[in-house]
Amino acid sequence: MIWNVDLHKLLRHRDSRFRLDVAFASDAAHLALFGASGAGKTQTLKMIAGISTPDTGRIAIAGRVVFDRTAGIDRTAGIDLSPQQRRLGYVFQDYALFPHLTVRQNIAFARRSGWLNPRRSGDDAAVSRWINAFGLQPLADHYPHQISGGQRQRTALARALVNEPAALLLDEPFAALDRHLRKKLRQELRDLQADIAVPTMLITHDEDDVEVLASETLFMQDGRVVPLRQAADEDAHRPG
Repeated sequence: MIWNVDLHKLLRHRDSRFRLDVAFASDAAHLALFGASGAGKTQTLKMIAGISTPDTGRIAIAGRVVFDRTAGIDRTAGIDLSPQQRRLGYVFQDYALFPHLTVRQNIAFARRSGWLNPRRSGDDAAVSRWINAFGLQPLADHYPHQISGGQRQRTALARALVNEPAALLLDEPFAALDRHLRKKLRQELRDLQADIAVPTMLITHDEDDVEVLASETLFMQDGRVVPLRQAADEDAHRPG
């Protein structure tokens, strides 16, 4: 089983509360979590990545348990691997590139164990491989503000893949792009999926993303994974 997720968390913000109860198991190589904004998709992805911590639950990726904390046990007990230990590549919606680092340095940063900035030039074969794979050679010494949105996305993907992750997590990767560029990069990502044996989890509210990139789709609504029919029925009965 590639994806085995059962996580629970109560999110609080001022006077509002949102309960996340997400459970699913899938062997799909390319899984999509599809749903409207506010359904809990990004929070789910962050908990899988280890950026945020569930209150209770269990998360296993490709047969490897990265989080396991049953209800009622001490928070220091159980399994809770750090994001680095989980070996999951993560592409943020805004790409989260470091503005003071070049394209090469941004990609190489994922290879560092400390916080020192990578050198502007280097001979890291893995970094060079992904620079070449995404056609970033002419831009390797450029800074994020000097390159296009599509080039920033390629840089973020290269950074996520440079350490050969067990899986790739994609948080609305086309949301910041215009319609024409979304279509082009969607196909590029589809080609990448075919070329590398890395499972992907995509979160999106765009049906075109699902159609092109997902081998299985799960529907999220109000912090839960629900059947498509239930999601449609509940939407139909919401006040307009």
